[in-house]
This record gives sequence, structure tokens and C-alpha cells, in this order.
Amino acid sequence: MALVLGSLLLLGLCGNSFSGGQPSSTDAPKAWNYELPATNYETQDSHTAGPIGILFELVHIFLYVVQPRDFPEDTLRKVIQKARESKIDYDKIIYYEAGIILCSVLGLLFIILMPLVGYFFCMCRCCNKCGGEMHQRQKENGLFLRKCFAISLLVICIIISIGIFCGFVANHQVRTRIKRSRKLADSNFKDLRTLLNETPEQIKYILAQYNTTKDKAFSDLNSINSVLGGGILDRLRPNIIPVLDEIKSMATAIKETKEALENMNSTLKSLHQQSTQLSSSLTSVKTSLRASLNDPLCSVRPSSETCNSIRLSLSQLNSNPELRQLPSVDAELDKVNNVLRTDLDGLVQQGYQSLNDIPDRVQSQTKTVVAGIKRVLNSIGSDIHNVTQHLPIQDILSEFSVYVNNTESYIHRNLPTLEEYDSYWWLGGLVICSLLTLIVIFYYLGLLCGVCGYDRHATPTTRGCVSNTGGVFLMVGVGLSFLFCWILMIIVVLTFVFGANVEKLICEPYTSKELFRVLDTPYLLNEDWEYYLSGKLFNKSEMKLTFQQVYSDCKKNRGTYGTLHLENSFDISDYLNINEHTASISSELESLKVNLNIFLLGAAGRKSLQDFAACGIDRMNYDTYLAQTGKSPAGVNLLSFAYDLEAKANSLPPGNLRNSLKRDAQTIKTIHQQRVLPIEQSLSTLYQSVKILQRTGNGLLERVNRILASLDFAQNFITNNISSVIIEETKKYRKTIIGYFEHYMQWIEFSISEKVASCKPVATALDTAVDVFLCSYIIDPLNLFWFGIGKATVFLLPALIFAVKLAKYYRRMDSEDVYDDPSH
Repeated sequence: MALVLGSLLLLGLCGNSFSGGQPSSTDAPKAWNYELPATNYETQDSHTAGPIGILFELVHIFLYVVQPRDFPEDTLRKVIQKARESKIDYDKIIYYEAGIILCSVLGLLFIILMPLVGYFFCMCRCCNKCGGEMHQRQKENGLFLRKCFAISLLVICIIISIGIFCGFVANHQVRTRIKRSRKLADSNFKDLRTLLNETPEQIKYILAQYNTTKDKAFSDLNSINSVLGGGILDRLRPNIIPVLDEIKSMATAIKETKEALENMNSTLKSLHQQSTQLSSSLTSVKTSLRASLNDPLCSVRPSSETCNSIRLSLSQLNSNPELRQLPSVDAELDKVNNVLRTDLDGLVQQGYQSLNDIPDRVQSQTKTVVAGIKRVLNSIGSDIHNVTQHLPIQDILSEFSVYVNNTESYIHRNLPTLEEYDSYWWLGGLVICSLLTLIVIFYYLGLLCGVCGYDRHATPTTRGCVSNTGGVFLMVGVGLSFLFCWILMIIVVLTFVFGANVEKLICEPYTSKELFRVLDTPYLLNEDWEYYLSGKLFNKSEMKLTFQQVYSDCKKNRGTYGTLHLENSFDISDYLNINEHTASISSELESLKVNLNIFLLGAAGRKSLQDFAACGIDRMNYDTYLAQTGKSPAGVNLLSFAYDLEAKANSLPPGNLRNSLKRDAQTIKTIHQQRVLPIEQSLSTLYQSVKILQRTGNGLLERVNRILASLDFAQNFITNNISSVIIEETKKYRKTIIGYFEHYMQWIEFSISEKVASCKPVATALDTAVDVFLCSYIIDPLNLFWFGIGKATVFLLPALIFAVKLAKYYRRMDSEDVYDDPSH
């Protein structure tokens, strides 16, 4: 089972490339906060070339110009298919490779012709031909030609220097990147071992989450009184509690009515007694005043006027007789007392209690069912443990670990050899770049000495040593160019053919994911299998399992189970069988029965409300009582009357009359304090009691009828709907319990398919092997090397031509043209 993972890793590390493209992702179900612990991998997914990347881009542009054709998928398929038949269509291969072949042919021509040209050029120079004769003919445009030759050679040398710089950089890049290969390989193998080690931990975590789920279900089962009973109570509460609250409020109103009636009754009796006492006191004081006014002094003016005034005001000293005529409320009080013989408040509390007892009654009636559900849940845990233990993922990873170990051993065993070969390559590249550097240095020295030592007034035969040395340096550069350029071109052609083809046929198709489309061609790798990977894994070649899909899923961090479609050999859905497990739980919950009988208020309670509505407090003549509470207990304000009497007495001459009147005034003040003020306090109490009764009695019958109607509605609701409420809440409770396990089962299936044993490290290792080790670490620097060295070598040809031409203007000649005209 580990074949595909091992194949991807081994083939990748050996240089074969695969790619992925077909998306394959499944969104996780909205579960109850389940999430696998994150696995941290060390190797980065991306590789950047850094500032040197612009040089690689120049090489890619050049290759696109040389080879602009698209990746030859069809041609490659036919080549692979015909290779089995020993028949290869070379025409299409040549057509695709035309640009590379053309450049290679030009390089071969360069390799062949440059030694020949150099040989004949040397022979001609030895024969004093081709500029070998040390004689310079004077020309009118000689100065212009010298400058043109010098500038052209300088520009060409700069171009060659850039090429040499690219060669040095590429040579250095190969060395430094190969040195990083060991660390990068170790990082990949560490990630692969992390995958192997984390997978059992992930499976243990999945099992642990079942215990979490079971504990949550057990918590709800143990709390069935608050979960199920509370749900039933919440459904009943809106229809029942308002009615009970109204009845409780009415019970409170009955008690307040009793208190108000009792206060009113006692107040009325007190008023009757107090009013009688006030009347008696006022009669006595009037008798005393009349006796005092019989004094002889009252017949003498001006005292007679004062006495007459007092005599006329005596009629005001009367009590309010209506206070003694206020009707009694004994009848209403008796009726209310009869109502209170029924404990209405206790009946209401019983109604509240019958509701509050619902959770406890639910718990007591479901003990047996809850115990059965717990047994089922424990058995499901054992089934899940057995399923996870038989998952093929662990077997696959166990086999895969063998591939990892073998590959790591192979890498560590051969990496020193690679590093040794890299040293040889680095040394050879250094020699090549140094050789080109030596040639271009001779050209630079020739230009420097020639330009600095040139004397425009000196004749060709009298040129200075510095100028002559510059010419010699140029010719040395020409000689070295002829001697080594063809060798350099051989190296350029070989590295160009190899590097360009690997770039176009492996690196670019790997990046664009076109190579997979070739490998996934039906019947390509095995003429008997439609899909090679599924045939190799499951012996079911008709099942669509492609390299591209496997690589793509691995890059998306998908689990091994879903990536390799292991459901074809071990369908977890069949083993988990969510419906079977939930059916077991559901069958236990089906036996969950709850019976509730709730009576809000009996016949006695209803009669109590009806009797209260008929007690008569709503028909009492409250205006009569309120009218008396607004009147004074006496016909006049006794305190004012007493002060006025004192004032009048003080106006009389001193004597018995004056003293007698003042005593009577003090008596009136005393009556006000002892009789009138208590009556006023009783009237205030009466007023408050009347207001309470008036407020309670206002619309009493309608309120009671409304309460009774609400009571009937609530009782009917309980009678008609409590069964459906219990059924609905039981279904909801059942759905909650089952929902935990449905979510958990779905999460298991999703996690095992999409998350467990994520094969991302395998795709990363493949990327490292192909994109990093092969393309970025080797091919990119190799292509930059031949690009730079090739450019420098090609430009040696125009450089040596201009150097030969220019050397004639710097070297000291043996002879020159002689003119009679000195101006020449």
C-alpha cells in the first residue's frame, strides 16, 4: 500500500517529476469544536533564487527564443508507446528540437572552423601575410579606424566580461547549493518521519474525542432533568405562569381587601364614638358660654355688643352628625372572610410547585432508559476503537517507512560522491572562467597600454615601448582565443544540449504540471492498465487514480486515505456505519416516556375567586365615604373659634365675664386637641381604606372573569397539548444526543479521509528533488554557466578580429611608407 508514496518519494529524489492539478477537497462538517492538532513541518514549500533570479530569467528568455514550442505531450506519448515497439518517430523529435539542434550545429561549426582558421591564420602570419608583415601603410582615415577598432574591442570585452561574470556566479551557485543539499535533504526526511510519527497520535486523538463526545452525552443524560425536563417546563411556562401570577396577584388583592375592610370597619366605629364625644363636648362648652353670657356686664354697652357677637357664633359649635350615619361594611367583610377560608395562595403555590417538579419527575421516570443509552454509548466506543485499529493507513505508513529509510541511506551514502563530483565541476568551471578571464585581461591590457602609450607624433617605426607592449598583449589574447575557444565551445555545446533539454522537457513541464498529463495517459506506462497507479495499488486499472491527482491532493495537505482512495480497499463508511450506531441510540431513546399531570387550580380555588367577585366591594357607595373624609368634624374650626373668643374676651373689661370666656376658649382648644384631631386622623385612615377598596373593586368582576378564562385556557392547553409538548421535547432531546455522535462520526470520516496522515511532506520532498535539487540547484546554474561562457566564447571571434586590426596601430613596425611631402 505504501507503493505510491514510496514511488513518489524515490522517483522524485532520483530526478523524475510529477505534478498535480485536479482539486480534491472536502469541507469539514460543522461539528462540535473538533479539530486535529496541527502538525508543523520544517521544509518550506517555496524556493526563491534571490537577486540572481534575474540572470536565470535571461536564460529562460533565451531558451524560449531558441525553443518557443509548447511541451510536446502528444509526441512524448507516442515516443513512449513506440519505444515498446522499437519504433520511434524521429521526425517529430527533430521538429521539436530544431532550435536546439540549430544552435548545436552552429556550435559544432565553430568548434570545427576555429582551429582551422587559427591554423591557417598562424601559417599566414608566419609567411608575413594577414598582417604578419611588420610594415604599416599610412592611410588618411587611420586615426578614425584606430579609434573605431579600440572602442569596438572595448565594448566586446565588456560583453565578454559579463558572460564571464555569469559563469563565475553559476559556478559558485552550484557549489554553494550542493553544500545546502544535505541540510535540505535532512529537513525533508525529518518531515517524512514527523508524518510517520504523528499519524498514530492523530488516530489516538480521534479516539480521545469519542470520550469527549460520550462525556458530553453522559452529561446531558445525567442532566435529563434540566435538559429534557427544563425544555418541557420552558414550553409550558409561557402559557401557565402568567395565569398563576394573576391568581397570585388576586390572592394578594383579597388579603389587602380584608385588611382595608377591617381598617374601614374599625375606623367607622371609632368615628361614631368620637363624633358622639365631640358632640357632647361641644354641647357642654356651649352651655358654659351661655351661662357666662348671662353676666350683667353683657347688658351694658359696649360689652353687650361683644356678648351678642359671641352669642350669635354659638350655633357654629356643632359636630358633623353625618359621621355617625356612615354605613357599616360588616357584610362585605364577612364575605371576604368567607373567601379567605379557602387558601387561594396555597393553591397557587401548588400550581407553581407542580411546574417546578417537572424536571425531577422526568428524571425519576427515565432512570432505566438513561442506563440503557449509556450501555449503548460504551459499546459504540469499542466499535470505533476496532475500526481505527484496522485502518490501512498505518500499514501503508509502516511500509512507507522502509522506503524512507532506504532512500535516506541511499542519499547519505551517495551525497559525499555528489559533493566530490561537485568539487571537480567547480574546479573545472573555475579553470574555464579563469582562462576566459586571462584572455580578456590580455585584451584589456592591450587596450590600456596601447591607448596610454600611443603617441600621435611618433611614426610606426618609432612607437614607444608601452604602445608596442599593448599590441603584443592584443596578439597574445588573439593567440589564446584561437587556441582555447573551440575547446570552450565544446563544453558550451554539451552543457547547452543537456541543460536546455532538461529545462524544456522536465523543469518547465514540472512547474506547469504538464508532465503529469503525459504520465497519466491511459495505457501508456502499462498497455494493460488504463490508469497505472490504480492498477498498481488496487489491481483496478479502470478506477481513476492519477499521479496528478495524488500530487495535487498531497500539496493541499490532504490525508492519505482520501488521496489514495483507500475506500476501494477499506470503506470506513461501511465500518463506522453512522446510521447503524445512531439507530441503536435512537431505539433506546424511543422507549423514553414521560407522564405529567398538572392541575393549576381546583374547584375550591375557582369558587373562591367567584365569591370574591361577588363580595360587593365593587358596588359600595365610595363617594359617601369620600365626601365625609373631606368635611370638618365640627361646624367651625374650633382652634380659630377659640382664638377669636380669646380676642373678644380680652376686649372686655377685667372681671368674671372675661375670665369665664377665656376659660371656655381654652376648653375649646382642648376639645380640638382631644376630639377633633383624632377624628381627622380616623378620616384619613378611612380615606386610604376607601381608596384601596375602590381600586380593588373597580372592574373586579371583569378581572375575575378574565382570570378564570385564562385559567380555563391554560388548563385546556395542558390537557390537550402536554402530550405533544413532551413528544416534541423528547424528539429534540433525542436529536441532541444523536447529533453529538452524528457530528463525531462525520468528523471521524472527514478527518481520516482528509486530515490523518497528510501526505504533504511527500509532495514537498518531490518538489525538493525535482524543483530544487535538479532544476534550481543544478539545471538553472548549469544553464546560466553555458549561457555566460557561450556568450563570452562567441564574442571572442569579433574580439580577435578587432584585436588583430588594432594591434597594427600599437606595435612598432620594421618599416613604413615614406613620403616626400612632410605634411604626410
